[in-house]
Amino acid sequence: MAAVAEQQTLNSKNPYLQGMYAPVAHEATCLELPVTGEIPADIHGSYVRNGPNPQRAPGAMHHWFDGDGMMHAVYLENGRAEYRNRYVRSQDFIDDTAGTCRVGGVMEPATLERSPKVYKDTANTDVILHNGQLMALWYISGHPVRIDPRTLEAMGEESFGGKLPRHVSAHSKTDPRTGEFLFFDYALYEPNMSCGVVGANNELQSFQTIDLPGPRLPHDMAFTENYFVLHDLPVVFTEQALRHHQWSIEVADQPTRFGVVPRSGRGNVQWFETDPCYIYHVINAWEEGDEIVMLGCKMVPNTHADGSAFGPYKNMVEVLALNAVPCEWRMNLRTGKCRARVLDDAIGEFPAINLSAGGLRNRYAYVQSIAPENTLKFDGIYKYDFFTGDKTLYRYEKGVFGSEVAFAPRIGAVDEDDGYILCFCIDEASQTSELRIWNAKAIEDGPVARVHLPERVPAGFHATWADASEWVGR
Repeated sequence: MAAVAEQQTLNSKNPYLQGMYAPVAHEATCLELPVTGEIPADIHGSYVRNGPNPQRAPGAMHHWFDGDGMMHAVYLENGRAEYRNRYVRSQDFIDDTAGTCRVGGVMEPATLERSPKVYKDTANTDVILHNGQLMALWYISGHPVRIDPRTLEAMGEESFGGKLPRHVSAHSKTDPRTGEFLFFDYALYEPNMSCGVVGANNELQSFQTIDLPGPRLPHDMAFTENYFVLHDLPVVFTEQALRHHQWSIEVADQPTRFGVVPRSGRGNVQWFETDPCYIYHVINAWEEGDEIVMLGCKMVPNTHADGSAFGPYKNMVEVLALNAVPCEWRMNLRTGKCRARVLDDAIGEFPAINLSAGGLRNRYAYVQSIAPENTLKFDGIYKYDFFTGDKTLYRYEKGVFGSEVAFAPRIGAVDEDDGYILCFCIDEASQTSELRIWNAKAIEDGPVARVHLPERVPAGFHATWADASEWVGR
C-alpha cells in the first residue's frame, strides 16, 4: 500500500496528468451534437486530432509524450456534426493491454537487458491522410497505424506491402499534387537517418539512407516539388544513452545543418550550415530559382517557465514550455550558402497551412499563440500573411485554450484562404470542450460555429483536416 500511495503522490505532482491534460476514461460516439452558430454547409469531412491518453494510471515517472495514442474527431456533413474518440490500437497498445509489452517511457525506459524494445510505440503524435485513410505516427519513429477517417477504428500497422525497410517518424508528409507519402526516420543505430517515397498507390517508390556524424533528435522535415529538406540539429544523445539504446539527450556545440535530398532517390545530399538552433515544427518549403526556402518555428530562450513547483517533473515542465518565433531559411543550391532571418517576434508554435499549398510558396499560415504559463497552453491563433507581412490575432477568452488548428478548404474554393480553420477548445474552469470553426479570411471576427462536445477533449498534439472527397470508397 505504501508503494501505491507513493506512486499516487508522484502522479499528483505531474501537471500533465491533471486538469485539461488529464486522460478521459472511455471511448465515445455521439451522432447529434448541439451547435451555437451555424456549421458551414460547404465543408464535408473530419477534423481529427491525435494525442496522449494513458489507459491506466502510470506506475512510474510519466512523461506527457508517453501516453497511449487517442484520436478525437468531429465529422461534419450538411451542417451537422458527429463526435468520436478511439484509442490508436498500435501493436504495442494491443500487447500492453494483454500484459505482454515490457517497455518503459521517456523518463523511465526499459533496458535492452529486459526487453528488445526500450519504449512503447504509442503512435500518439501526428495524423495525416494518405491513400484514402488516416495514419497515426509517433515522434520517436515507429510503425504507422492505419485509421478509418469516419469511424476512427484502427486497421492495423502499415508496412506498404511489406516493403517498409525502417520506421516512419511523425511529421512525414503527403504531397497534395502527386498523392505521394514522403517519410523520414531517425535512429540510434547506423544509418542514423533515412527517407523515402510511397506512391499514391501505396507502393514504396524510393528509399535512401542519410549519413550523419552520429545519432540526432530531429522532429520534423520539409519537402518541395523535387526535394526533401532533412534536419541535422545540435541535439545529440549522451554516451550513456547510446550504451543502453535510450533517449537521453544533450545540446552539442555545433551548427544546425539542413540536408537537401532529391525525392527521386538519385543524387547526393547537399548540406547547408546555419547558426545553432532547434526547430520542432516546419511551416512549409518551396523552390525559388536557385534557392530552397523553408519556413519554420525557431526555438528561442524561454523566460517564463519555472518547473520548481513540480518536484521530479521540473525538467519536463521547463522543456515542454515551448518558446519559438517564425523564421525563414534560404538555401542556395548554387553557392551552398544558407541565409536565415526571423520573420516576427511573436511567440507561437504548432503551425498549420492549407495543405494544398504544401511544397509550394504559401501566402498564409496559422500559428498557435503560446500562453506565458508553466505548462504548454495555446491562448490564441495568429494568421500570418507572408506576402504583405500582416499578422492577425484571435485571442481566446480568459481560461479557454485551443489545440492545433487545421485548415478545411471550402467546397469550390478559389484561393488559398478560401475555407475554414477548426480546432478543439477547452474551458479550464468547467472542463468542457467544443470544436470551433472560423472563416479563415476573418478569424478576428470569432468563430462562426461552436460544436459542443459530450466530453472533455484533453490537450494533445497534432491535427489534420480529412476531406471526405479523399476517403477510400467516396
